[in-house]
Amino acid sequence: MSDDKIRIVAVAGPTASGKTALSVRLAKYYSGEIISADSMQIYKGMSIATAKPTKDEMQGIPHHLMDLLEPRESFSVSQYVKLAHEKAAEITARGNLPIICGGTGLYMRSFLENISFSEEETDESLRAALMEQYRTRGGQAMIEYIRTFDPETAQKLLPSNSKRIIRAIEIYKLTGKTMSRQILESRSEPSPYDIAAIGITYADRQKLYDRINKRVDIMMKNGLLEEAESFYKSEIGNTASAAIGYKELKPYLDGEVSLEQAVDKLKQETRHYAKRQLTWFKRDKYIKWIEADKCSDVYNEAVKIIDECFCKVSD
Repeated sequence: MSDDKIRIVAVAGPTASGKTALSVRLAKYYSGEIISADSMQIYKGMSIATAKPTKDEMQGIPHHLMDLLEPRESFSVSQYVKLAHEKAAEITARGNLPIICGGTGLYMRSFLENISFSEEETDESLRAALMEQYRTRGGQAMIEYIRTFDPETAQKLLPSNSKRIIRAIEIYKLTGKTMSRQILESRSEPSPYDIAAIGITYADRQKLYDRINKRVDIMMKNGLLEEAESFYKSEIGNTASAAIGYKELKPYLDGEVSLEQAVDKLKQETRHYAKRQLTWFKRDKYIKWIEADKCSDVYNEAVKIIDECFCKVSD
């Protein structure tokens, strides 16, 4: 590895695994600043649903790329990568260590691996038509359509991810290129980073699920229902439908199910989301995993991994 590369720490893992607390402790130890890699924390408000760290939880550590946009505004992975590169450079110029922390695997991988994106072709009328198709036909039907011209991308898509489904079709319609080809072509430039990447997981998956269930209970006590109700009264657009924590409570707000049923659904969907996050991050071979339920001290183990990674760079 080159000496002129920027050192960066990454803290990845599923929701409720303990990423935020670990990244703050690491930032205090290494004089770091944290860059969020969360596709929902980029939006203003939505604080309880997206588990944004409070001021007390931040412990004075600067956190970047949170609360930047109104929920009505659209935001792409290419915009995220550009902003994250800028923040990493600024943090390094201040003599501090950038620490990227979050659960949105696409954001983290695109940033760390320096995946470049050409100027994005957009067509508002096409996008509106595709959004209407998604509403009427459903995500699975559109994934089957994508499979006819880009099976590699189709294999990775989830029916609930309207934004990625629509974008895959949009790219193909406007450029003639598939999303998988665009991603392949975008990897031409090497990463400017020396990376020490840590992943938090649990050998006993049920322990993670117990943490998720407990977190949902705490979020409800902290006002998640009121936050969701306020959001639906004031916001329009697609962001809310993608945010776990709002869409599961909407049937209760609409009088369709009991609060207990809605909360149970929220816990279930959050567990499913955590499973998808783990599947995504496990593909990134540079991540060093810590099994939190088998480790006496996650923080000390993380420090050991980081020091070993950067020692190898110096050697």
